[in-house]
Amino acid sequence: MGSVKDLIVLASPLEDVAGKGKFLFSDRYSVFDWGEMPDHIPHKGESLCLIGAHFFEKLEKMGMKTHYLGLEEEGKIKRLSELKSPSSVMVVQLFRVIVPSQIQGYYDYGLYQDVRGNFLLPFEFIYRHALPEESSFLRRLREGKITLAEYGLEEMPEAGKPLSSPILDVSTKLEEQDRYLTWGEVLQFGIISSEEAAQIKDLLRNVGNFIAREVQRIGLTNEDGKIELAMDGNRNLVLVDVLGTPDECRFTYQGFEVSKEVARSFYRKTSWYEEVKKAKTERSTGWKGLVKSVPPPLPSSLLDLISFLYQRIAMDLTNREWFPGVPSLEEIVDKMKRLI
Repeated sequence: MGSVKDLIVLASPLEDVAGKGKFLFSDRYSVFDWGEMPDHIPHKGESLCLIGAHFFEKLEKMGMKTHYLGLEEEGKIKRLSELKSPSSVMVVQLFRVIVPSQIQGYYDYGLYQDVRGNFLLPFEFIYRHALPEESSFLRRLREGKITLAEYGLEEMPEAGKPLSSPILDVSTKLEEQDRYLTWGEVLQFGIISSEEAAQIKDLLRNVGNFIAREVQRIGLTNEDGKIELAMDGNRNLVLVDVLGTPDECRFTYQGFEVSKEVARSFYRKTSWYEEVKKAKTERSTGWKGLVKSVPPPLPSSLLDLISFLYQRIAMDLTNREWFPGVPSLEEIVDKMKRLI
């Protein structure tokens, strides 16, 4: 399926009927759209699976539709509370993935014009509760690519400060390199109506606020995050993929990044990253072919701490000690600070 999890299709989705499949969460990870990185992070797959299940089950109780059907253990589909040990297999509904055609480097979304339901929306929907100094949103504002008015803002947001209300953003999902869009551009594709866009914004805001409250009780701050959505056969919005994890969200602990940003911070200091950055500015598609070096492995001490981080967040959120011998969040972060 991708660089970090695999998919087993049990029943393919049709035009009017959802399919069924299994996500196999792996210990692989990816940064900067590169794909699989050289290291595997022990217990990452199980941790992400448990965190995702936790949020799906909570959001379902709040009345939100999700594609989550349960976790697999001993050949049975179970709820999180029924598991005897960590699972890395999530059973889900599947929706059609309609890949936009590419014509001379541009993506054509015309295929969606006659699609009614049972399909993945080809976007990632992003909520922002705060903007770090290196925020892509601030950069786009400064470069004049977007305006304050488009996002209901009256003045330039201050980096690092909590926002009074979340900024709701959107990017492409199925292109080789993710591309930010304005909500006006999204509507121009003709895939969703203005009423459906308003529903998406409400859902995005509610999910983001819930994730922020949940992680706050374990000492984390949710700076931003993303969700993915599908339309079911009746054009109801359905939460899909996975959400609320350190891979989908930017979490901080007392101001220190504890999401996948830890690995990004290490790689930003490498010559490989400089090549990636340069290649992306030169090409929107096929940019990987310009990168001649390969990413170096993470130092073993940092790899261990990242592994502990995933496990600890999963255990603190679900209130179960799935993985023995893992230090507290405070201890993990303290050691990371000294390394980085």
